[in-house]
Amino acid sequence: MKYMLLIYGNEEAFSSVGEEAFAEILRATDALNQELFESGELVGAYGVADQVNAKLVRVADGTPVVTDGPFAEAKEYLGSFTILDCDSLERALEIAARNPSARYWGVEVRPLMHEADVAP
Repeated sequence: MKYMLLIYGNEEAFSSVGEEAFAEILRATDALNQELFESGELVGAYGVADQVNAKLVRVADGTPVVTDGPFAEAKEYLGSFTILDCDSLERALEIAARNPSARYWGVEVRPLMHEADVAP
């Protein structure tokens, strides 16, 4: 089963830990990702570009309308995500708890669905 781990935050939250601690979070995350890659459980891990680079596409009257970001009316935004392929939700939760971000901002875990998972 595939799971997505999502880390939300904002510049204030990310900078509140200090530069050294943030660098250590990144190092520890890279080490965890390497371990998961070697075990075959890591599909991919990605940081998300700054929200000012985001675009929102809506279709109005058949015409695409593109809006520059940031567009979310939330204080926090998606900072990174990881895709896992592991045996169970329990294992995904175990991995999320090992993610250094869980100690600071939390890690959201969501099962991923494939169109084959949905009955017609």
